[in-house]
Amino acid sequence: MRDQLTEELDSPAVLDVEASGFGRHSYPIEVGFVLPNGHSFCSLIFPEPEWTHWDPKAETIHHISRDLLLQRGRPVVEVARLLNAQLMGQTVYSDGWANDYSWLGALFDVAGMSPGFKLENLRALLREDEADHWHEVKATVASERGPQRHRASADARLLQLTLQRIRVSNKSS
Repeated sequence: MRDQLTEELDSPAVLDVEASGFGRHSYPIEVGFVLPNGHSFCSLIFPEPEWTHWDPKAETIHHISRDLLLQRGRPVVEVARLLNAQLMGQTVYSDGWANDYSWLGALFDVAGMSPGFKLENLRALLREDEADHWHEVKATVASERGPQRHRASADARLLQLTLQRIRVSNKSS
């Protein structure tokens, strides 16, 4: 029990957002997170009428088509409510903080709501020596997990597992 509690404390909530592109007019198309207890959530987002920008290069990375969003995406308000219901009062971490912050901002602005949680940069959790090894450890963890879909909740879980691995290796050294 103590080990599980320690692991949860060492495993903050991690969030990832997939987007229509990388430019100024891009918007969120999927959001996912993993909580400290391992619970994960992922949702496609139905594009708003004014959200028209689509970058085919981004689609080749996340493999989410606009048609899929139109078929299976949840309305923006529903996604914002679900995020607030599950993340209320928490600090949630992202490795792409600047982009994820602006995409979440677009989501909550359109929904007419404010996030009930705080988004922070995952880098803030790392010491300098840990940050120096982040990409190497992340690649190792990804390789061990085998092929995964490039989706928001899977990406968030990879980030969380990488942070756990870095912290475990530092405790044993």
